[in-house]
Amino acid sequence: MSEFIKQEKVRFQHVDYAGIVFYPRFLEMLNCLVEDWFEEALDRPFSKMHETNGIPTVDLKIQFKNAARLGEILTKKLWVKELKNSSIICGFEFENESNNLVLEGEVTLVNVAFNPERNGIKAEPFNEEMKNKIKNYKY
Repeated sequence: MSEFIKQEKVRFQHVDYAGIVFYPRFLEMLNCLVEDWFEEALDRPFSKMHETNGIPTVDLKIQFKNAARLGEILTKKLWVKELKNSSIICGFEFENESNNLVLEGEVTLVNVAFNPERNGIKAEPFNEEMKNKIKNYKY
């Protein structure tokens, strides 16, 4: 299995009054992980992709295991559980510096194309080149 791995420092902007990550910030961190994976590993940066296509999240499952605190460095991992014609099911987990699991889950992303007027989208199959790149991260 090949995982895509990034680290992120828990900043003041991420935490609530108790000094722990406010749960919606985890979803933002996950989205950053997906965006970085597409740009760095799949050579499909959102800045280019979103001219004609998108990769919306259509399903998300998440379990919070431990609190993450201000100043901690989180290791974020993402891998492919299933590659379909136009969608990917990815597993993910975040660990703290003590290797304690902070959260884990699964996200389903769908490759879509915008219609010419940009007022609608339709699922579009991944091309073979993209499928081959995605397969490098299959569990």
